[in-house]
Amino acid sequence: MTEAASSDIPQFTVGETVRMRKAHPCGADTWTVTRVGGDVGLRCAGCGRRIFLARRELARRLHSQHRAGAVRRV
Repeated sequence: MTEAASSDIPQFTVGETVRMRKAHPCGADTWTVTRVGGDVGLRCAGCGRRIFLARRELARRLHSQHRAGAVRRV
């Protein structure tokens, strides 16, 4: 992977909140990052459902990231 390609995918940290473009069926659109690796573990803020998404897929579905005291729109 080249440097330019890896910089297109945002970095995630455990505990940060991400907002997706589409809402989950429960109605919530915010998720908490629970695991970071080859894929990213997420927990729904509305119902508690846990899912895993590949980094590229999460980057495609992402609307914004909420870190401690800062909001980063993607």
